[in-house]
Amino acid sequence: RIRSRLERILERETVLKHRSGDNPARLTLVKTALGKQSVSANHLKALPYTEVGAFMNDLKAQEGLGPMALQFTILTVVRTSEALNAEVEEFDPQRGIWTIPPERMKARKEHRVPLSKRAREIANFLIDNQTSNYLFPGRKDGQPLSNMAMLSTIKRMGRSGEFTVHGFRSAFRDWAAEQTNYPRDVAEAVLAHTIPDAVERAYRRGDLFEKRSRLMEEWAQYCSVITMPGEIIPIRHRS
Repeated sequence: RIRSRLERILERETVLKHRSGDNPARLTLVKTALGKQSVSANHLKALPYTEVGAFMNDLKAQEGLGPMALQFTILTVVRTSEALNAEVEEFDPQRGIWTIPPERMKARKEHRVPLSKRAREIANFLIDNQTSNYLFPGRKDGQPLSNMAMLSTIKRMGRSGEFTVHGFRSAFRDWAAEQTNYPRDVAEAVLAHTIPDAVERAYRRGDLFEKRSRLMEEWAQYCSVITMPGEIIPIRHRS
């Protein structure tokens, strides 16, 4: 996160002609400079997907922009920064599509997000009541909502330390793998993960948008149902 922020700062300074040359914080340059690093896995805490419906039900009872941002982030399965920095002009309300520009994506590639019915309702409500260029405006003019807003919401709900906002991406991934028949590639495309194989990446032209759209609607439906321990909610779809 620090490297990404430094990269954006240096990119801005280049545009303002305060500096020139390569951006030393760019991921490819950093990887080349550091070489292969040996790191231990440190997974972020995630809420089990079987508990997401109950959590979302409690979340809907919360008031304010923070809870709304958290709902939207969970439903769209994007990264926290991608949601909080969303700008109104990136949305197509009629088609229900949110297009995140490459400079705000981890992989530096444009990402189209199909909005489920509930996610579209949230976006349209905020657009209709627009007070800023940001979908989730912060208290300071021209600034987005703080990245602490969603964590504060979780804390107010008495769930602090149990899971992270980013952990909902893991919950979605587990749900997609265990409760649906969608191919792995579709779930990975929802998460905007880079295809590791260079050859496959070169031949992949589409973004599996239609399949992702159906999967996101099913995820939204699942998030609206409170399940009991051990209960399985069947999701029917045509692949």
